[in-house]
Amino acid sequence: MQTENTFLAVENLSKSYKSDGPPVFDGINFNIERGEFVCIIGHSGCGKTTILNVLAGLEDATTGYAYMLGREIKGPSLDRGVVFQGHALMPWMTVLQNVCFAVKSKYPDWNREKIATHSKKYLEMVGLVNAENKKPSELSGGMKQRVGIARAFAIEPKMLLLDEPFGALDALTRGVIQDELLKICSETAQTVFMITHDVDEAILLSDKIMLMSNGPNARIAEIVVNTLPKDRKRANLHHDPMYYPMRNHLVDFLVNRSKDLQAKGASGGLDGYQPVIVRPGVDESHTH
Repeated sequence: MQTENTFLAVENLSKSYKSDGPPVFDGINFNIERGEFVCIIGHSGCGKTTILNVLAGLEDATTGYAYMLGREIKGPSLDRGVVFQGHALMPWMTVLQNVCFAVKSKYPDWNREKIATHSKKYLEMVGLVNAENKKPSELSGGMKQRVGIARAFAIEPKMLLLDEPFGALDALTRGVIQDELLKICSETAQTVFMITHDVDEAILLSDKIMLMSNGPNARIAEIVVNTLPKDRKRANLHHDPMYYPMRNHLVDFLVNRSKDLQAKGASGGLDGYQPVIVRPGVDESHTH
């Protein structure tokens, strides 16, 4: 159901790689509002990255449509910034040159000085202004990911797509970058679609968490509304009375309910299935 605030609409998306095999996912429907941070969680093989690639315009769905601001997504666009798990930096360029290259693509009429000033602003946001002349080979994994995030934000995309960008980082580095991402998103009111396997990361960052059943024939089973306060901090997250109901609900889905739904899907019991909207700790009326 689209509203006037709907920023992104996905309608009846499915993806099959073999004509004689079942689709990886089927009947995917969801909306994202402007400025919303949405995480998607599910087991490997349910098609999360494929959905992100469709939203990025890097891959075509077999059936269905994705619309951003009322226009169908067809092919890549600088309106959508993408950060993958691998940093994808150009090794022969410095940190600053990597960001400037993206900014020049978005704003070809800008002169060199304006591009550099703009790029440095985003490197400062991620705490890397002192590393601007280093090559990627001189950076740690966490620093490389920060450059990737700065580059994605610097093109000022209408939407940010994140595919497990912190998956390969140690817990301490991951926490620091999560905090920076939250800060930047709150300052810029950025709309974000993010894949994660980390339940606590989803609770910290997102406004909504979409839970996918296992593939093949994967569906969005539930849309979980994050009931924790918007100004939550990683350090005191676990003190909030809503935290454990939320966390337990997500873990229970991944451990138990996703398998039950997969069994139902294999027997054709999910035809016409619509995702349930859940507010853990507020209402638990998610049973069918």
